[in-house]
Amino acid sequence: MSRSGAPDLSAMTELLALMVKLRDPVQGCPWDRVQTFASLAPHTLEEAYELVDAIQSGEPPAKLRDELGDLLFQVVFYAQLAQERDWFDFDAIARALHDKLVRRHPHVFGEAVTRVGTAAEVLVVWEELKARERATEATAGSAGVLAAVPRALPALTRAQKLGKRAGRVGFDWTDMRDVRAKISEELAELDEAALEAREHPDATAPAAHLVEEMGDLLFAIANWGRHVGADAEEALRAANAKFERRFASMEALAHARALSLSALSLEQWEALWQQAKQAERGSVG
Repeated sequence: MSRSGAPDLSAMTELLALMVKLRDPVQGCPWDRVQTFASLAPHTLEEAYELVDAIQSGEPPAKLRDELGDLLFQVVFYAQLAQERDWFDFDAIARALHDKLVRRHPHVFGEAVTRVGTAAEVLVVWEELKARERATEATAGSAGVLAAVPRALPALTRAQKLGKRAGRVGFDWTDMRDVRAKISEELAELDEAALEAREHPDATAPAAHLVEEMGDLLFAIANWGRHVGADAEEALRAANAKFERRFASMEALAHARALSLSALSLEQWEALWQQAKQAERGSVG
């Protein structure tokens, strides 16, 4: 970035030129030359997760910068693939993004400036504009209400987005207590499916039914989170991290006492768990 605060466009130009060279059919990189949209997709997800992990872990600025660069390179790579097919180029991506951001910020760029005083009010305006755009697409013959929810999203995130999108046209619970009741109903059905699977351990149908009921329960829990204002994906990420911390603490305690993990009784595990919880709460306090 220049001293004036404007971006250094030469850096972006150099990056785009580097991508062209990497894809050169003769002198390019063998790995880069064979990549496709489909083959890059898993790497894009991985880079996005690594960026999120760096943010949530409080990594230093240099690490955050590098992760952002890795994700940007994915966009540059896709733009080059598209340009080779005469679909669009990086400039077209940037222009389309610019126009969409202007369109969805009438409170900043509109001629008749909309009165928006809080971030929550901005989200309302944003969602209204997105809904209008989808309605226009639907009129033009696009797919249905749920079609725009990406299938590659993490399952919990997608469950909440599907529920939210369906709710926009009236298909939703009106009270979070109704969602909670649905969870109890799905849990009871999962209990029945588990018993059925236990009674018929070699049958494929009970096992499939068990998986189906587990999915129904998770979907209901994810949408309960939506109704109480909790992001299900973030909540589970935090729970995973907490479990890892406490398990590592238990391992340390067991090692200090010369205890073999595989030989611990349920009572010993529980005692270690409680000690790990107390130690964590003590360090936070």
